[in-house]
Amino acid sequence: MKYQVGRQGLSFSVKVRPGAAPSAIQGIEGDFLKVRLAAPPVDGKANEELIRLISGLLHLPKSKISIRAGVFSRQKVLLLEQFPEENFQQFLRGLGKD
Repeated sequence: MKYQVGRQGLSFSVKVRPGAAPSAIQGIEGDFLKVRLAAPPVDGKANEELIRLISGLLHLPKSKISIRAGVFSRQKVLLLEQFPEENFQQFLRGLGKD
């Protein structure tokens, strides 16, 4: 899975499946982190759930996670502010792929 580290932080691509309980990481598909979200794609609820899920898994405050592209799409780009690359690599290894 590819990700980028820049001045603003670490960014990576996500492919979401809203309305599919429970919320969980499904794995990696090509360059995307596949995520299942319990929230429906209505009024930004799926985006909020995505940020909540990633925040909990990475132990990063929600305020440090933003959707940089794809707010209204199933394919999104997330930005993690002030998140060490080493920690992200460890997270990916925990999924079984880096």
